[in-house]
Amino acid sequence: MSYRLHNCCSVFTAELVAIFCALQEISPSSQRNFIIYTDSMSALETLSHYDTQMHPVGLEILSILQFLRNKSFNILFCWVPSHVGISGNETADAIAKFASAVLPRALPYVDVKKFFVSHLFSLWQQKWDLLTNNKLHSVKPSIGLWPSLPIRQVDVKLSRLRIGHTRFTHKYLIFGERAPVCPTCHQNFTVHHILIECPSFNSHRVDHFHSSSVTLQDLVGERHHPNIFNFLKTIGFFMSI
Repeated sequence: MSYRLHNCCSVFTAELVAIFCALQEISPSSQRNFIIYTDSMSALETLSHYDTQMHPVGLEILSILQFLRNKSFNILFCWVPSHVGISGNETADAIAKFASAVLPRALPYVDVKKFFVSHLFSLWQQKWDLLTNNKLHSVKPSIGLWPSLPIRQVDVKLSRLRIGHTRFTHKYLIFGERAPVCPTCHQNFTVHHILIECPSFNSHRVDHFHSSSVTLQDLVGERHHPNIFNFLKTIGFFMSI
């Protein structure tokens, strides 16, 4: 007996459904002693601790299990390790891979939620990748939450570097002044120019990053370079962010 579940169902849900189906097969039997073998330790641990908030299929299993025990069934569960060459378990895995019939079942809310969240993030990522003139993409190529730093002042400075807006590079817009110009390169100061391009800071880049050829993602990406703030302090830019 092998079935497929909806694609949104998790592996954990599938493991519980397999146990539930085994109990359904047992129910009409005239025999009373059974052992259900499973390689899912997480499923067995869940079933060993009743909780009203537990997985809905887990609740179904406990319900039918109680029903069968009330009818004098003696049912034991036995865990078997997976991927160690146990013939019965290997056969079950092989059969499961070729299952074609879909088992009609209500979908657990938690699986549906994860499925839609994953799908929406995938669509968001596609749109993010296709955006033209996306200045942030080089710093943050993948959609997702980034951890914040424990010191808010430093976290704010890092965020400003990532979006390319600092007091030094953009305050001229507020006061109606001219944009600051690099005296070495004769082009407007930008975060990218200060961190990556300007040759005046090459020796400091080598000192702090062990290379004069670095990228914004190297310095202010999700795992920002541990020496980025020391570098900024050395070139006198830290307090102007």
